[in-house]
Order: sequence, then structure tokens, then C-alpha cells
Amino acid sequence: VCKAVAMTNRKVLSTPGHLMSVAARGFVRLSESRLRPLGFGPGYLPVLTALRDGLADTQRDLARVLKMGQPPMAQMLARMERDGLVTRMPDPEDGRSRKIALTSKAEDGLPAAIAVLMEGNGDALAGFTEEETTQLLAMLERVIANLDRAANDEGKPGA
Repeated sequence: VCKAVAMTNRKVLSTPGHLMSVAARGFVRLSESRLRPLGFGPGYLPVLTALRDGLADTQRDLARVLKMGQPPMAQMLARMERDGLVTRMPDPEDGRSRKIALTSKAEDGLPAAIAVLMEGNGDALAGFTEEETTQLLAMLERVIANLDRAANDEGKPGA
């Protein structure tokens, strides 16, 4: 019985979900240590780049674009506002909504923060060929699409 439990545990520890979680935590630890001196958190960069690139300008749109829930996005935006990286202003077209914009502090620091993030990605992919990196990214995108589809299917009647 102990041997069967040990085999099951090993299988669980080598599942894609577990390994991706371990890798994600590793990325977060590395990013936090490198970005903190620049005044950024690792979760900030996707939000800041989405704002900079015009992909979203409201909390709702940021949550949708970045595939996050509204409560976690609200908490992150509050921290980013506290840290002087974003500002919120009333939406002239919708009095219930607020537009979010980068501050000059965020705009000035973003290039260095992105460089640090890219360096960390390079460290994580050390020894990978360009082809392997391309394949890994394509496979991760497929996994994400499959997970999105499975989550959407669960909410449908008869699922």
C-alpha cells in the first residue's frame, strides 16, 4: 500500500498542472527579487503594458484582457495606485466607470522593469534552443486555450 501511495504521489508531482505551478512560483520569486528594487511587483507588468499599449483602460477591461477576476484586479490596482504607478479618473462617457492611466513614474520605469523580466525569462530558458522555446510557448498557449474552453464548458447546461 505504501508503495502504491508513493507512486501516486510521484504521479501527482509530475503532472503538467503541478509542474506549471512550480514553474510559475519560481518565476514570481525571481521576478519579485529583481523588480522590487525598481518599485514594481511581478503582477504589475502585464497591467502596465496593457495600459501602455491601449489594450484596456478600465478595471473591467484589464481583468478581461489579463484573464483575472475583478476582485484581484481591484486589489492590484489599489496597490499600484498606492505605489504611484497608475491614476484613476472619472470616465467622461460613463459616470459609473473610472479610466486608469499610467503615471510618469510607471512610464519612466517600465522599460527597465521589462528588461529585468526578459532577463529572468532568459535565465529560465537557459539551454533551450530557439525552436524549443517556440514550441514551449505554443504548447503553453494551447494549454491555456484548453483550460479556458474546459472552464467555459463547465458553466454550460448539461456539462
